[in-house]
Amino acid sequence: MGICRVWRVDCRYREIGMEHKQDIVIIGAGMVGAALACAVAPSGLKITLVDTRPPPQISDTEFDLRVSAITRASQNIFSALDAWDFMEQKRVSPFYEMRVWDSQGNGHIHFNVAEIGEDTLGWIVENSIIQNALLDRVSHFENVELIYPERITDFVVNDDVVSIELASGKKLQSNLLIGADGADSTVRKLAGISTRGWSYDQQGLVCTVRTSGYHNEMVQQVFLPTGPLAFLPIGDHTCSIVWSLSGDSAERLSSLDDEEFLKELQSAFGDSLGTMLEVGPRAVFPLRLQHSMEYVQPRVALVGDAAHAIHPLAGQGVNLGLADAASLADVLLDALDQKRDIGAIQVLRKFERWRKGDNLTMMATMDGFKRLFGSQLAPVTGLRNLGLSLANNLTPLKNMIMRRAMGLEGDLAKLARPRY
Repeated sequence: MGICRVWRVDCRYREIGMEHKQDIVIIGAGMVGAALACAVAPSGLKITLVDTRPPPQISDTEFDLRVSAITRASQNIFSALDAWDFMEQKRVSPFYEMRVWDSQGNGHIHFNVAEIGEDTLGWIVENSIIQNALLDRVSHFENVELIYPERITDFVVNDDVVSIELASGKKLQSNLLIGADGADSTVRKLAGISTRGWSYDQQGLVCTVRTSGYHNEMVQQVFLPTGPLAFLPIGDHTCSIVWSLSGDSAERLSSLDDEEFLKELQSAFGDSLGTMLEVGPRAVFPLRLQHSMEYVQPRVALVGDAAHAIHPLAGQGVNLGLADAASLADVLLDALDQKRDIGAIQVLRKFERWRKGDNLTMMATMDGFKRLFGSQLAPVTGLRNLGLSLANNLTPLKNMIMRRAMGLEGDLAKLARPRY
């Protein structure tokens, strides 16, 4: 694995000693893990972030393959953590409208932020920019350190401490271990926490596309027989696409030359953005639904994709993870104020109760949409087209959907609430 590094506020590196006691160890320094570290760091708790990879590089000339549709609630979190300015100085792309339609009929729905009197529906931001912005904030806290490249191999929970072993042989001790290490979470597996869910037998194909027509700062998504295809505005005449396909189709499309790929993309999406002119590198990733049976155990908690993985058709995955981070931060900081043990199961259960219901509701909703729009039965096709058109014409219902999707309603953590 090489030398184990620690990134501190002065950006120098040193090796970790064998005895290393922390208050919180977070496995995974991605968007969710880094956000959680930033949220708890002002308390003065000693925090260690562990990740298998160094922070990603931000390109000045090319867009990241992976982007996220950031809700207003998530933007509130970033602003409260003083990370939003960094993102704005790099690249963020607001969107003000969203159009969704069914390729198998004339049903459609159109959302416009002007209808609810807000500034934006959300932002499209590259994952590398989000992660770097949060890790930049982490670097300002002397009580937080980032170790990479490193991975957890085992842990043992005792009454008042969790002992953690890393691949390099280094050992950490902590009051609380947090798994923010993705859908294939090692922390979850080591904890013996089971999951329920299923594979969609689909791959998500992602890439950046330049078009002759301007996107008008609008997200567009068409439901095809093979799965949804979304165009997310990220630059002038440039969109990031997420295309849900069968595994064979995804592999075939990802291997086509650029000209042939653009032809197939044009045929699938239509001409609402003019001609497909140019495509960047392509990548595919598996699509699945997965939910952990438990979010917490004594001295252990799961957040983000480690706790729940969702279909990307509404772009809610990272927003659910950020809501986890903000909610867990509230719970831990309240426990500190009350001089309670932050690793106690009674404290961590409060976080689980707070987030599990909301996450399950969103997961069930997205799974239902996926199955509804995946059916090619004539009665189902007719009903869903009728439903889209009815929802489009029922302004109060449409506005409620918009506000909920933007994260403006519900039991929000302090960091996620608007600051008026």
